[in-house]
Amino acid sequence: MSKLLVFMTMFFALNARAATVVATVDGKPITDTDITARTKLMARQGNTSTDNRRQALQNIIDDSVKMKYAANFNAVPSEKDAITELKRMNLGDLSASELSMAISATRANIAWQVIIARTIMPTIEVSKEDISAEKIAIEREHGLPIEMTLVRLFDVPDDVAKKLTKPKNCDDAVNMAEKLGGAPQKFTAVQYELAPEIREKVAGVPLLTWSKPADDSIFLVCSTKKTKEYGKLDDMIKQNAMYRQASFIADQQLKQLRRKAVVIINDSRYKL
Repeated sequence: MSKLLVFMTMFFALNARAATVVATVDGKPITDTDITARTKLMARQGNTSTDNRRQALQNIIDDSVKMKYAANFNAVPSEKDAITELKRMNLGDLSASELSMAISATRANIAWQVIIARTIMPTIEVSKEDISAEKIAIEREHGLPIEMTLVRLFDVPDDVAKKLTKPKNCDDAVNMAEKLGGAPQKFTAVQYELAPEIREKVAGVPLLTWSKPADDSIFLVCSTKKTKEYGKLDDMIKQNAMYRQASFIADQQLKQLRRKAVVIINDSRYKL
């Protein structure tokens, strides 16, 4: 342990005696000074809830619970690991109290992520059906990394729209539209770059098939090509799905561990 951290530990130990003990978790005191330091840290991280002091107390209790549980798996990170992570987070200049709290919070967070990786992630399974369903949802909401070449017709009269037939290729579609008096617009774009209203119009329409007229426009998808990103999409979806499931299970596990902890709240303002 560095001299700075030794000094900080002694400093806060002395001040903890003078500060009001708001609560204890498994016999470990949590003071109003601790809560103030945590609220300041939360604010630096963008959390400015009106109930932030109660939330700060809950976070400190959770940190203690996580660290105690992680010790069972020899998964408690060092202060050096926490400081390295804090530098990466770039929270700015921290006061002594904020730094001490930030180190504690970061150590607990690292420990909990290790627990999730070791004990929960290996139990998660994501089926091909789950991946396909997620891919459909992504396509509807944001579009996929698929390069599309389209032809767009504007202000097409109903009688002209009825004369549009299935073209052989993109150039044939352009020629067909021009012969019918139109001014087709041909363009290529990645699906997720298209405006939502365009994605909605071409969704589910087979290749080289004119869409139904909508908002004075008709679209035709000439061709599609999967980009390099597409090859990584299934893995990304799988990892995200696994992380969501693991996070849910971890939250439930934390609630159980919290219930087993001996938490005593001395100040009625902080009753959880």
